[in-house]
Amino acid sequence: MDHLRGLGFASSNDRALIPLLKDLGFLTADGTPTPRYLAYRDHSRSKAVMAEGLREAYEDVFHISETPAQKDREAIEGLFKTRTNSSDRVAELQAATFLALLKYADLKAPAPTPAIPQSVQRPVTSAEAETAAAVPPPPQGGLVTELHYTIQVHLPATKDIEVFNAIFRSLRENLLGR
Repeated sequence: MDHLRGLGFASSNDRALIPLLKDLGFLTADGTPTPRYLAYRDHSRSKAVMAEGLREAYEDVFHISETPAQKDREAIEGLFKTRTNSSDRVAELQAATFLALLKYADLKAPAPTPAIPQSVQRPVTSAEAETAAAVPPPPQGGLVTELHYTIQVHLPATKDIEVFNAIFRSLRENLLGR
């Protein structure tokens, strides 16, 4: 908090910035600035970086409109009410925050492609190499078809742990047959 005060954010209300910056991917869970934050400081890329952060943090809003704007405010507020079980006033403030941040983003800009830091790059392990070798090559001149399923579970906004237990129990029983 001393660091925030040093930057001119002396009010206790300014502390709400920290979770927002974490949600946008500008800070890690422990409050350390991320590569996205550093990229945002480059004024030539800041609007594209903000757009990327908004798309990640507010993914559901971009289902309402590919380029949300003030005209979508009512729908955005409704989304916050249902997604987070917010009151009318809190949903208004959440929508206002999103729309204010939108002014610092260029949704038409191509997403920045950050370089992968050396600390993230790693050699392939022997187990990974064995797994890759175990996959048979496609037949010569033949067509290989594979079927993949992606299952998304949208959990309700509730604090009742039994609701979650029932959902995951049902998934286990019906999908895994256990």
